[in-house]
Amino acid sequence: MTIEPLKLLETLARRVQLEQADKEALQGASNWGKQIASQMADVFYSYLGRDEEMNQILNSSEGRLQRLHKTFEDWFVEMFTGIDNWGKIYAERRWKIGLVHVRLGINPQHVVPAMSVVIKAVRERLRQDSQPETLENALSKVCMIDLAFMEQAYVEVSSQAVLQETGWTQALFQRLIATGAAAI
Repeated sequence: MTIEPLKLLETLARRVQLEQADKEALQGASNWGKQIASQMADVFYSYLGRDEEMNQILNSSEGRLQRLHKTFEDWFVEMFTGIDNWGKIYAERRWKIGLVHVRLGINPQHVVPAMSVVIKAVRERLRQDSQPETLENALSKVCMIDLAFMEQAYVEVSSQAVLQETGWTQALFQRLIATGAAAI
């Protein structure tokens, strides 16, 4: 089960119903997104910094938090621009972000609540700045796509590790998961 980032993006875009009108709304508000990116990074890292485990990861090396702050701002702005209109480059960047989270040991139990904090802060800012509801809806869709990329990275890395270590087939692995889930 090797992930093709563009194919995953296309599937996710279809599932969240990301339409051309959504892309246009996001791109039309990209300057606004750039203006609030630093504030959203502050909200995000303030939230994560209150968690002991995440605080250790964020501050494990000199200057890491400052680099991550910049990386977050780039990620945030890319949700508005779509980089290449939500194409191959966007998909590959999102896949790489997911893999980096896995490599650093940032588990979904941290990622999902942190994304919720970002969505809430953006929603408040959208209303404060009288941005249209269509922008809020479009941004929510892209956030869900990005979140799904991160979660899929965990599934892919975990699955591949088990298959490689055990020599099991994909079919056997899926059957064991289904059987295990049924027993819970």
